[in-house]
Amino acid sequence: MKRVLISRPMPPRTQAAAEDLFEVETRPSNKPMSPGELRAAFAVYDGMMVTLGDQITAGLLADFGRPRCKMVANFGVGYNHIDVAACTSHGVTVSNTPGAVTDATADIAMTLMLMTARRAGEGERLVRARRWEGWHPTQLLGMHLTGKTVGIVGMGRIGQAIARRCHFGFGMDVVFANRSEKTVDFPARQMTLAEVAAKADVVVVATPGGPETEHLIGAEVLEAMQAHAILVNIARGNIVNEAALVAALSTGSIAGAGLDVYEHEPQVTPALLEMEQVTLLPHLGTASQDVREDMGLMAIANLRAYFEGQEVPNRVA
Repeated sequence: MKRVLISRPMPPRTQAAAEDLFEVETRPSNKPMSPGELRAAFAVYDGMMVTLGDQITAGLLADFGRPRCKMVANFGVGYNHIDVAACTSHGVTVSNTPGAVTDATADIAMTLMLMTARRAGEGERLVRARRWEGWHPTQLLGMHLTGKTVGIVGMGRIGQAIARRCHFGFGMDVVFANRSEKTVDFPARQMTLAEVAAKADVVVVATPGGPETEHLIGAEVLEAMQAHAILVNIARGNIVNEAALVAALSTGSIAGAGLDVYEHEPQVTPALLEMEQVTLLPHLGTASQDVREDMGLMAIANLRAYFEGQEVPNRVA
């Protein structure tokens, strides 16, 4: 029976499915694995299930020619914490869990859009602080989303799911920026990133993470946005330059922001914590029981396929 390390506690069905197939050890901690833990895991396990924050780097793999662990199943669609080129060169297969996360993450994007545009976070804090004195005509006036323009940065599975919700659910016009030409099956116009920033009432970041998208949303893009516009990020934290975002919010260059991910996660830039016009969530993108179970079962299916000599369904390296 193959030895598999699961880097963090998993939902019950996921854990049970893994234990049916493998000799499993599960770390009790929810904190990312340290370099030392990862190095030891590559030496003593046949496979691993890792997730966000478990940094598999070229430097770590440099200690090995061909490690014992030759299969890394990522629990999540994003895998910018894994150096896939280094894994390939050391004979390590890497997989992810696309599809399962799409709708749940798109729902969180809509949550952030509505909370920020309609100032729901401010309102909830007002009520909890017992400072609400009753309804009046000019209280917490926000932006009505129906009929507005949404700009999607990254029109992959999640970007398209967000765009569909915006167009069909709220009657919003959709514009988008994408690294390659993209054809979609609903009304949408592809533009440059600068054009999307200037056109949209809400800009939603849904592009994959990685070195090529780090600080993609910086001062130049934020300055191109309209003063009443809001920025939403449900992708990866380092795609947005948080120092530039704080500056844009402080000067009124943009009206607000909704964030589920952070540049230095789990640390949040202190200035953002003090801003009423910012909605902050603790990386809830896929935080649904059903979705997390589906992600786990998909990761286990990838491990199983590898060990049975079959094609890994969601192989990325």
